[in-house]
Amino acid sequence: MSLHIDKLSVTDSKIEGLQIINAKMVTEGRGTVRELYRQSSYSSFLPNTVSAWSQVNLTRTQRGAVRGLHGEAMSKLVTVAYGSAFGVYVDTRVNSKTIGAVVTVKLTPGVQVFVPQGVCNGFQALDENTEYLYFFDNEWAPGMSGVALTPLDAELGIEWPISIDPNNREQISEKDSKAPSLSEVLALQSSKKNS
Repeated sequence: MSLHIDKLSVTDSKIEGLQIINAKMVTEGRGTVRELYRQSSYSSFLPNTVSAWSQVNLTRTQRGAVRGLHGEAMSKLVTVAYGSAFGVYVDTRVNSKTIGAVVTVKLTPGVQVFVPQGVCNGFQALDENTEYLYFFDNEWAPGMSGVALTPLDAELGIEWPISIDPNNREQISEKDSKAPSLSEVLALQSSKKNS
């Protein structure tokens, strides 16, 4: 097999600051090398506030299981290392022009999403043992400020590829299933802003 290079490319989404990235990938007879992050390349489109990654996590998730929707006080670069996932992103930032917008992305190895601080991030694993990789610009800490939304909120209009049983704890955590809806979160944020 001859050498093939897919160049790094970036696409904006309907959520302000949320970017869909196709990582640079080199394929040849022995396999594939994906460039997950190169500061000199990524700094040309990531915000100046993201100067370094402080924490990197990898989750292994069973097919059909859902994690999220969480929007902590950190920006994230997310992708899958193995398998595939249905990524969901919801803008909950009070001063955003795109507040309430929802974006979905099929994540496969090499497809990344830059998630700005305050945008909720979640996913459903589409394959057994899907490995979801998170780069964080702040270290996670208990009690960190942020927003959680239930992935079961019908108002979001999310068409999950695999139906979710809200009582199946191997598919969705109690915390995620009982998190507030987007309208509840926005009402709470509005009351805090006005007080």
